[in-house]
Amino acid sequence: FHQGHFPSPGLGHCMLSVLRAPAPLASISRAAIRPVMTAAAAAMTEEESFLFDLNGFLVVRGVFTAEEVAAANAAVDAHAAEELKARGAAALRNAKSGTPMAASGPRMDMGGMLWWQADQSKLFRDMLTHPRLVPYYRALCGEGYRMDHQPLLVAQGPDSEGFKLHGGPISGADGVPQGVFNPELQYRCVHGQLWTSLLAASVQLCDHQPGDGGFCIVRGSHKLNLPVPTDFADGVGSAFAEHIHHPATRAGDVVLWSEATVHGATPWRAERERRVAIYRFAPPNMGYGRGYLDIPPGAMEGLTLLQRAVLEPPYATR
Repeated sequence: FHQGHFPSPGLGHCMLSVLRAPAPLASISRAAIRPVMTAAAAAMTEEESFLFDLNGFLVVRGVFTAEEVAAANAAVDAHAAEELKARGAAALRNAKSGTPMAASGPRMDMGGMLWWQADQSKLFRDMLTHPRLVPYYRALCGEGYRMDHQPLLVAQGPDSEGFKLHGGPISGADGVPQGVFNPELQYRCVHGQLWTSLLAASVQLCDHQPGDGGFCIVRGSHKLNLPVPTDFADGVGSAFAEHIHHPATRAGDVVLWSEATVHGATPWRAERERRVAIYRFAPPNMGYGRGYLDIPPGAMEGLTLLQRAVLEPPYATR
């Protein structure tokens, strides 16, 4: 279809009817889904494209309402006692002791949000194909983008440790060997077309104000040609404070960044608990994680066909 538009209203209605019909994942017709997804999605603006190419990240404001965020937080509360795990053991601590990334408390995390009952999983499932987000996913990962990792909810209490800087197009202290081309985490802009091999999307379930800590990013580092020095990754040295950036966000915002952009988290200093849910998306023919192998039997039943399509294993669109 020319530019993804329906050739007639009748066919458009027919396509939407097809998408509402239940079907197993393997039977989904990409030919049927493609024009609907394309027609529904506007494009990134020229300014947004420029800023992502400049900085390696964007904040999409107000994607979810206060009511939607409150429902998601209530669902997290309902599962926290059994599923939210504190990474307090020495072997599970990420921040190096004695560095600015370290703090007394551990970070906490849990998964499985996509598979909770429908009223509890709505926001987490909506992240897959939300109309506000699809234009960014498609612009940065291409047609047929897919979820690469199962989403992870990260929580931090007051004075809990951060997460050392990682990612980047050149392997750093977290890579073996250090200082070589990292094919899994790349970014390109060719003739004005943006592309990244792995895109992170983090929905904010609380406010992040200046001085709170939490997510941080090194703007422009998606274009690095040298590895990140180990001390810098640990937050040591005057250059860290000068070049690190903490985006101020409100609950309901979504932060998007290329995994080629060096990022991490500083200790959480606010009194309220920090909560974010992090997703990773990839071009259709690329696979870094294996999230498609971690889908419980029968768990797809409540998902729309578009959501199911995003959960497919890697494939070629040609």
